[in-house]
Amino acid sequence: MSFITPTRRRFLAGTAASAAAATLHGPAALAQSAVTLQLSWLHSVQFAGSYIALDRGYWSEEGLDVSLQPGGPNAPVEPPVVAGSALVGISAADYTAAAVNQGAAFRIIAVAMQKNPFAIASLPGNPVNAPVDLIGKRIGMALANTPVLNALCAINGINPSEIEIVPTQYDAAPLVQGQVDCLLCWETDLPVAMEIQGVENVTMLLADHGYSVHSQTYIATEDSLANRRAELVSLMRGEVRGWEAYQKDPEAAAELTVGTFPNEGLDPETQKLQAVRQVPLMFSDLTDEHGFGWFTDDTVAANVETLALLDTPVDPALWDRSILDEIRG
Repeated sequence: MSFITPTRRRFLAGTAASAAAATLHGPAALAQSAVTLQLSWLHSVQFAGSYIALDRGYWSEEGLDVSLQPGGPNAPVEPPVVAGSALVGISAADYTAAAVNQGAAFRIIAVAMQKNPFAIASLPGNPVNAPVDLIGKRIGMALANTPVLNALCAINGINPSEIEIVPTQYDAAPLVQGQVDCLLCWETDLPVAMEIQGVENVTMLLADHGYSVHSQTYIATEDSLANRRAELVSLMRGEVRGWEAYQKDPEAAAELTVGTFPNEGLDPETQKLQAVRQVPLMFSDLTDEHGFGWFTDDTVAANVETLALLDTPVDPALWDRSILDEIRG
Protein backbone atom coordinates (compact mmCIF):
# COMPACT_ATOMS: atom_id res chain seq x y z
CA MET A 1 0.00 0.00 0.00
CA SER A 2 1.47 3.32 -1.04
CA PHE A 3 0.66 6.67 0.49
CA ILE A 4 2.87 8.81 -1.76
CA THR A 5 1.25 12.10 -2.69
CA PRO A 6 2.34 14.68 -5.31
CA THR A 7 0.95 17.76 -3.61
CA ARG A 8 3.82 18.38 -1.25
CA ARG A 9 6.16 21.31 -1.19
CA ARG A 10 9.07 21.24 -3.62
CA PHE A 11 11.94 20.36 -1.33
CA LEU A 12 9.95 17.66 0.47
CA ALA A 13 9.74 15.58 -2.71
CA GLY A 14 11.19 12.12 -2.33
CA THR A 15 10.15 10.79 -5.73
CA ALA A 16 10.20 12.41 -9.13
CA ALA A 17 6.98 13.77 -10.61
CA SER A 18 6.42 15.39 -13.96
CA ALA A 19 5.07 18.92 -14.09
CA ALA A 20 2.13 19.64 -16.31
CA ALA A 21 3.33 21.21 -19.51
CA ALA A 22 0.39 23.37 -20.40
CA THR A 23 -0.55 26.66 -18.85
CA LEU A 24 -4.13 27.49 -18.00
CA HIS A 25 -5.50 30.70 -19.40
CA GLY A 26 -8.38 32.89 -18.32
CA PRO A 27 -11.31 33.69 -20.63
CA ALA A 28 -10.32 35.75 -23.64
CA ALA A 29 -11.48 39.34 -23.77
CA LEU A 30 -10.58 42.50 -25.63
CA ALA A 31 -7.87 44.86 -24.41
CA GLN A 32 -6.63 42.58 -21.67
CA SER A 33 -3.11 42.49 -20.31
CA ALA A 34 -1.55 39.01 -20.44
CA VAL A 35 0.18 38.04 -17.18
CA THR A 36 1.41 34.77 -15.67
CA LEU A 37 1.03 33.52 -12.11
CA GLN A 38 3.72 30.91 -11.38
CA LEU A 39 2.47 28.18 -9.06
CA SER A 40 4.82 26.39 -6.68
CA TRP A 41 3.74 22.86 -7.50
CA LEU A 42 1.62 20.67 -9.78
CA HIS A 43 -2.05 21.52 -10.26
CA SER A 44 -4.17 20.49 -7.27
CA VAL A 45 -6.63 21.93 -4.77
CA GLN A 46 -3.63 23.64 -3.14
CA PHE A 47 -4.24 26.41 -5.71
CA ALA A 48 -8.02 26.17 -5.98
CA GLY A 49 -8.61 29.85 -5.18
CA SER A 50 -6.75 30.72 -8.38
CA TYR A 51 -8.87 28.28 -10.39
CA ILE A 52 -12.01 29.90 -9.00
CA ALA A 53 -10.74 33.35 -9.96
CA LEU A 54 -10.13 32.08 -13.47
CA ASP A 55 -13.39 30.16 -13.76
CA ARG A 56 -15.56 33.01 -12.52
CA GLY A 57 -13.87 35.68 -14.60
CA TYR A 58 -12.59 37.71 -11.65
CA TRP A 59 -9.37 38.53 -13.52
CA SER A 60 -11.18 39.30 -16.75
CA GLU A 61 -13.17 41.89 -14.85
CA GLU A 62 -9.81 43.37 -13.84
CA GLY A 63 -8.64 43.57 -17.45
CA LEU A 64 -6.21 40.66 -17.14
CA ASP A 65 -5.70 37.50 -19.19
CA VAL A 66 -4.03 35.32 -16.58
CA SER A 67 -2.04 32.16 -17.29
CA LEU A 68 -1.48 29.75 -14.42
CA GLN A 69 1.88 28.04 -14.86
CA PRO A 70 2.31 24.83 -12.83
CA GLY A 71 5.48 24.19 -10.93
CA GLY A 72 7.08 20.91 -9.99
CA PRO A 73 10.33 19.31 -8.90
CA ASN A 74 12.14 20.72 -11.92
CA ALA A 75 10.28 24.04 -12.15
CA PRO A 76 11.38 26.44 -9.39
CA VAL A 77 9.29 29.53 -8.85
CA GLU A 78 11.90 32.25 -8.54
CA PRO A 79 13.63 32.22 -11.98
CA PRO A 80 10.54 33.08 -14.09
CA VAL A 81 9.63 35.88 -11.67
CA VAL A 82 13.15 37.30 -11.83
CA ALA A 83 13.12 37.00 -15.63
CA GLY A 84 9.78 38.78 -15.87
CA SER A 85 7.99 35.89 -17.62
CA ALA A 86 5.82 35.56 -14.49
CA LEU A 87 4.47 38.66 -12.79
CA VAL A 88 3.91 36.87 -9.48
CA GLY A 89 5.11 33.56 -8.08
CA ILE A 90 3.85 31.44 -5.19
CA SER A 91 6.77 30.52 -2.96
CA ALA A 92 7.59 30.46 0.78
CA ALA A 93 9.36 32.87 3.08
CA ASP A 94 12.45 30.68 3.51
CA TYR A 95 12.91 30.21 -0.23
CA THR A 96 12.44 33.90 -0.89
CA ALA A 97 14.76 34.93 1.95
CA ALA A 98 17.46 32.64 0.58
CA ALA A 99 17.03 34.13 -2.91
CA VAL A 100 17.20 37.69 -1.54
CA ASN A 101 20.37 36.81 0.36
CA GLN A 102 21.83 35.79 -3.00
CA GLY A 103 20.95 39.15 -4.53
CA ALA A 104 17.40 38.75 -5.88
CA ALA A 105 15.18 41.81 -5.48
CA PHE A 106 11.98 40.12 -4.29
CA ARG A 107 9.19 41.26 -2.02
CA ILE A 108 6.52 39.13 -0.36
CA ILE A 109 3.26 40.89 -1.16
CA ALA A 110 0.72 38.49 0.40
CA VAL A 111 0.63 35.34 2.54
CA ALA A 112 -1.82 32.56 1.69
CA MET A 113 -1.09 30.15 4.54
CA GLN A 114 -1.46 31.88 7.87
CA LYS A 115 -0.07 28.74 9.52
CA ASN A 116 2.90 26.83 8.14
CA PRO A 117 1.67 23.39 6.99
CA PHE A 118 4.64 21.43 8.36
CA ALA A 119 3.39 18.78 10.77
CA ILE A 120 4.53 15.72 12.68
CA ALA A 121 2.25 12.80 11.84
CA SER A 122 2.00 9.82 14.17
CA LEU A 123 -0.36 6.99 15.05
CA PRO A 124 -2.84 7.10 17.96
CA GLY A 125 -1.08 4.29 19.81
CA ASN A 126 2.18 6.26 20.00
CA PRO A 127 1.19 9.88 19.42
CA VAL A 128 3.26 13.03 19.13
CA ASN A 129 1.02 15.73 20.57
CA ALA A 130 3.76 18.17 21.63
CA PRO A 131 7.44 18.66 20.77
CA VAL A 132 8.54 17.00 24.03
CA ASP A 133 6.92 13.79 22.79
CA LEU A 134 9.58 13.60 20.06
CA ILE A 135 12.25 12.66 22.62
CA GLY A 136 13.24 9.05 22.08
CA LYS A 137 11.22 8.78 18.87
CA ARG A 138 12.31 7.70 15.38
CA ILE A 139 11.23 10.37 12.92
CA GLY A 140 11.05 9.64 9.20
CA MET A 141 12.01 12.60 7.04
CA ALA A 142 14.24 13.87 4.26
CA LEU A 143 17.65 14.82 5.58
CA ALA A 144 17.29 18.15 3.77
CA ASN A 145 14.67 19.06 6.37
CA THR A 146 16.99 18.62 9.35
CA PRO A 147 17.19 22.42 9.85
CA VAL A 148 13.40 22.48 10.28
CA LEU A 149 13.53 19.86 13.02
CA ASN A 150 16.49 21.60 14.67
CA ALA A 151 14.61 24.91 14.66
CA LEU A 152 11.57 23.31 16.27
CA CYS A 153 13.83 21.80 18.94
CA ALA A 154 15.58 25.11 19.59
CA ILE A 155 12.28 26.94 19.99
CA ASN A 156 11.00 24.34 22.45
CA GLY A 157 14.18 23.64 24.42
CA ILE A 158 14.74 20.10 23.15
CA ASN A 159 18.10 18.51 22.37
CA PRO A 160 17.79 17.18 18.79
CA SER A 161 20.31 14.43 19.58
CA GLU A 162 17.52 12.80 21.62
CA ILE A 163 15.54 12.22 18.41
CA GLU A 164 16.56 9.55 15.89
CA ILE A 165 16.30 10.74 12.28
CA VAL A 166 15.50 7.96 9.81
CA PRO A 167 15.92 9.07 6.17
CA THR A 168 12.74 8.16 4.27
CA GLN A 169 11.03 8.82 0.99
CA TYR A 170 7.97 11.06 1.14
CA ASP A 171 5.56 8.22 1.86
CA ALA A 172 3.51 7.26 4.92
CA ALA A 173 4.33 3.58 4.57
CA PRO A 174 7.32 3.64 6.99
CA LEU A 175 5.01 4.98 9.71
CA VAL A 176 2.18 2.57 8.97
CA GLN A 177 4.60 -0.38 8.84
CA GLY A 178 6.27 0.58 12.15
CA GLN A 179 9.67 1.47 10.72
CA VAL A 180 9.42 4.93 12.30
CA ASP A 181 7.33 6.46 15.09
CA CYS A 182 6.41 9.65 13.28
CA LEU A 183 6.90 11.58 10.05
CA LEU A 184 7.73 15.17 9.17
CA CYS A 185 5.28 16.10 6.44
CA TRP A 186 2.63 18.57 5.34
CA GLU A 187 -0.66 18.59 7.24
CA THR A 188 -2.54 18.44 3.93
CA ASP A 189 -0.92 15.47 2.21
CA LEU A 190 0.39 12.32 3.95
CA PRO A 191 -2.12 12.56 6.83
CA VAL A 192 -4.86 12.97 4.24
CA ALA A 193 -3.55 10.01 2.24
CA MET A 194 -3.62 7.86 5.37
CA GLU A 195 -7.13 8.93 6.27
CA ILE A 196 -8.37 8.16 2.76
CA GLN A 197 -6.87 4.66 3.19
CA GLY A 198 -8.62 4.25 6.54
CA VAL A 199 -5.50 4.71 8.69
CA GLU A 200 -6.27 6.83 11.75
CA ASN A 201 -3.48 9.28 12.52
CA VAL A 202 -2.54 12.23 14.73
CA THR A 203 -0.90 15.44 13.54
CA MET A 204 0.95 18.17 15.40
CA LEU A 205 1.39 21.42 13.51
CA LEU A 206 4.83 22.94 13.99
CA ALA A 207 3.17 26.35 13.73
CA ASP A 208 1.30 25.66 16.97
CA HIS A 209 4.65 25.31 18.73
CA GLY A 210 6.53 28.39 17.62
CA TYR A 211 7.68 27.47 14.09
CA SER A 212 6.72 30.59 12.13
CA VAL A 213 7.58 30.51 8.43
CA HIS A 214 5.04 31.93 6.00
CA SER A 215 4.13 29.43 3.30
CA GLN A 216 2.38 29.78 -0.03
CA THR A 217 3.50 33.38 -0.23
CA TYR A 218 3.09 35.65 -3.24
CA ILE A 219 6.33 37.17 -4.47
CA ALA A 220 7.02 39.94 -6.97
CA THR A 221 10.15 41.87 -7.90
CA GLU A 222 10.86 45.38 -6.74
CA ASP A 223 10.81 46.39 -10.41
CA SER A 224 7.25 45.08 -10.81
CA LEU A 225 6.16 46.89 -7.67
CA ALA A 226 7.51 50.10 -9.14
CA ASN A 227 6.51 49.70 -12.78
CA ARG A 228 3.66 47.16 -13.01
CA ARG A 229 1.76 48.12 -9.92
CA ALA A 230 -1.69 48.32 -11.52
CA GLU A 231 -1.33 44.78 -12.86
CA LEU A 232 -0.18 43.52 -9.45
CA VAL A 233 -3.18 45.09 -7.75
CA SER A 234 -5.55 43.61 -10.34
CA LEU A 235 -3.98 40.16 -10.15
CA MET A 236 -4.08 40.06 -6.37
CA ARG A 237 -7.60 41.47 -6.19
CA GLY A 238 -8.84 38.58 -8.33
CA GLU A 239 -6.81 36.11 -6.28
CA VAL A 240 -8.30 37.42 -3.03
CA ARG A 241 -11.82 37.07 -4.43
CA GLY A 242 -11.08 33.53 -5.57
CA TRP A 243 -9.87 32.42 -2.15
CA GLU A 244 -12.72 34.13 -0.35
CA ALA A 245 -15.10 32.07 -2.52
CA TYR A 246 -13.06 28.96 -1.71
CA GLN A 247 -13.49 29.58 2.01
CA LYS A 248 -17.26 29.54 1.61
CA ASP A 249 -17.32 26.15 -0.16
CA PRO A 250 -14.02 24.23 -0.20
CA GLU A 251 -15.65 21.04 -1.45
CA ALA A 252 -17.00 22.85 -4.51
CA ALA A 253 -13.51 24.22 -5.05
CA ALA A 254 -12.18 20.67 -5.01
CA GLU A 255 -14.77 19.59 -7.56
CA LEU A 256 -13.76 22.48 -9.81
CA THR A 257 -10.10 21.49 -9.49
CA VAL A 258 -10.74 17.86 -10.45
CA GLY A 259 -12.99 18.90 -13.32
CA THR A 260 -10.51 21.43 -14.63
CA PHE A 261 -7.62 18.94 -14.66
CA PRO A 262 -9.09 15.56 -15.65
CA ASN A 263 -5.71 14.25 -16.80
CA GLU A 264 -3.76 15.07 -13.62
CA GLY A 265 -4.75 11.91 -11.77
CA LEU A 266 -6.48 13.80 -8.97
CA ASP A 267 -8.62 11.68 -6.67
CA PRO A 268 -11.88 13.54 -5.93
CA GLU A 269 -12.19 12.39 -2.30
CA THR A 270 -8.55 13.20 -1.56
CA GLN A 271 -8.91 16.65 -3.09
CA LYS A 272 -12.06 17.33 -1.05
CA LEU A 273 -10.40 16.32 2.21
CA GLN A 274 -7.30 18.38 1.39
CA ALA A 275 -9.52 21.35 0.58
CA VAL A 276 -11.17 21.15 3.99
CA ARG A 277 -7.82 20.64 5.78
CA GLN A 278 -6.42 23.77 4.16
CA VAL A 279 -9.08 26.09 5.54
CA PRO A 280 -7.69 26.51 9.10
CA LEU A 281 -4.20 27.00 7.65
CA MET A 282 -5.24 29.77 5.26
CA PHE A 283 -7.90 31.60 7.22
CA SER A 284 -7.76 33.03 10.73
CA ASP A 285 -9.03 35.83 12.93
CA LEU A 286 -6.51 38.01 11.11
CA THR A 287 -7.93 37.26 7.68
CA ASP A 288 -11.47 37.52 9.00
CA GLU A 289 -10.67 41.09 10.01
CA HIS A 290 -8.40 42.19 7.15
CA GLY A 291 -8.96 39.75 4.31
CA PHE A 292 -7.14 36.90 2.59
CA GLY A 293 -3.36 37.14 2.38
CA TRP A 294 -2.91 39.56 5.27
CA PHE A 295 0.13 39.78 7.52
CA THR A 296 1.25 42.11 10.29
CA ASP A 297 4.47 43.45 11.76
CA ASP A 298 4.11 40.86 14.54
CA THR A 299 3.77 37.90 12.16
CA VAL A 300 6.73 39.20 10.15
CA ALA A 301 8.82 39.51 13.33
CA ALA A 302 8.01 35.89 14.22
CA ASN A 303 9.12 34.83 10.74
CA VAL A 304 12.37 36.75 11.02
CA GLU A 305 13.09 34.99 14.33
CA THR A 306 12.41 31.50 12.96
CA LEU A 307 14.32 32.15 9.73
CA ALA A 308 17.36 33.13 11.79
CA LEU A 309 17.20 29.65 13.37
CA LEU A 310 17.17 28.24 9.83
CA ASP A 311 20.39 30.15 9.07
CA THR A 312 18.46 32.39 6.68
CA PRO A 313 18.72 35.91 8.12
CA VAL A 314 16.32 38.35 6.56
CA ASP A 315 15.23 41.96 6.96
CA PRO A 316 11.55 42.62 7.75
CA ALA A 317 11.50 44.88 4.68
CA LEU A 318 11.22 41.69 2.60
CA TRP A 319 7.48 41.86 3.35
CA ASP A 320 5.57 44.62 1.54
CA ARG A 321 1.87 45.04 2.36
CA SER A 322 1.27 47.99 0.06
CA ILE A 323 -0.56 45.96 -2.62
CA LEU A 324 -2.96 44.52 -0.06
CA ASP A 325 -3.42 47.98 1.44
CA GLU A 326 -4.39 49.30 -1.99
CA ILE A 327 -6.84 46.44 -2.53
CA ARG A 328 -8.46 47.09 0.84
CA GLY A 329 -8.71 50.79 -0.02
